[in-house]
Amino acid sequence: MQEHEMHVQREWKRSCDVHLKREMSSSSIGRVRLATLSEEPIDEDGEYKHHSIWYTSSKKAQTWLKTYFSLPHKHKPNNYLNVLLSVLGCPLFPVSQLPPQSSFSQVSSSSQYIIQHFIAATGCRKLEGTVRNMYVTGKVTMAMVDELSSNGSTTISNIRVSQKGCFVMWQMVPNKWLIELVVGGHKVVAGSDGNVAWRHTPWLGSHAAKGGVRPLRRALQGLDPMAVASVFSEAQYMGEKRIGDVDCFVLKLSADDADLADRSDSTAEMIKHVMFGYFSQKNGLLVNLEDSYLTRVQVPGSFPMYWETYMATKIEDYRIVEGVMIAHSGQSDVIITRFGDNLRAGPVITRMEEKWTIDDLAFNVPGLSMDCFIPPEELHKDYTEENHDWRSTLNGSSSLSI
Repeated sequence: MQEHEMHVQREWKRSCDVHLKREMSSSSIGRVRLATLSEEPIDEDGEYKHHSIWYTSSKKAQTWLKTYFSLPHKHKPNNYLNVLLSVLGCPLFPVSQLPPQSSFSQVSSSSQYIIQHFIAATGCRKLEGTVRNMYVTGKVTMAMVDELSSNGSTTISNIRVSQKGCFVMWQMVPNKWLIELVVGGHKVVAGSDGNVAWRHTPWLGSHAAKGGVRPLRRALQGLDPMAVASVFSEAQYMGEKRIGDVDCFVLKLSADDADLADRSDSTAEMIKHVMFGYFSQKNGLLVNLEDSYLTRVQVPGSFPMYWETYMATKIEDYRIVEGVMIAHSGQSDVIITRFGDNLRAGPVITRMEEKWTIDDLAFNVPGLSMDCFIPPEELHKDYTEENHDWRSTLNGSSSLSI
């Protein structure tokens, strides 16, 4: 039996090596060392072996990732798929996550009262001090809705072309996370080791995010209640607003001047980044997030151009997972407005959307270690010397992604 298992593992490793070479050749991914999270031993029947440390949690995830990578794609990736993945794939939250505060047990402001209500509604207090890590898998459908010039004419020929995909996300306390997302046969990977946040795309390679380490926005969409409570504990209370048919309390978070400066460089200036959280007055749950940021981009010798990005996420379908209320579906709508002297015809407006569902979520996955969050080799060597912006491409122009 031992010899048989050794034979299976050798065959599995050889198969992984062949698959990895093909994947690197087709997508130009390069030297991203994430094998710890993508290599899972399987037996001759295609089932994951029980001695795998992520057997329970990652069986579906790895099956989905391999399935979406193996789907035939007759068309080469277009520019708009790059934009969808850049903007919707793995954006970051505007502010850093705070360590657990004693104020969680005190009510000294309206915002903290709202957070107390949220903590009670989700039951997430029981996670504090007991949860070391978290694992999530889900599916996404992304679509470029349209692009309009200032005169209202549509400039995209393939309106509402949807791309389906899936993602798997790991988190570890504190400030460590990793997400792998596959859409349209193309994979985006992003992560944080607690010191640097980074992202890898097939068209740009690996780049470190400028500024401090921030949580993944996708985790704040109702998936990680403790993170929601942490980041909004210092928020500003803005009053009440009705979202759809739900009466909500509104909390506001803004990146300060120092954070904005850290995320800017000689060609791109981050002017603002604001987040609004809408908490139901009836049940205390987070039901909507609004994210808005403005960037001034100017390449030497050209006119400045402004990029204003607005993202609204509807959060719903809360279900109990291990005694905690977790959102299991939602929809994000994005509007990107470009304006400036170099756009003679006036502003150009691009709209896109994403629908997402959660299939599996677990806390305290056995065997998940700090080694799983090590950045790619090239960033591990160089990120302390220089940081690069996360950039996307739209009609040949560069922009900062979220």
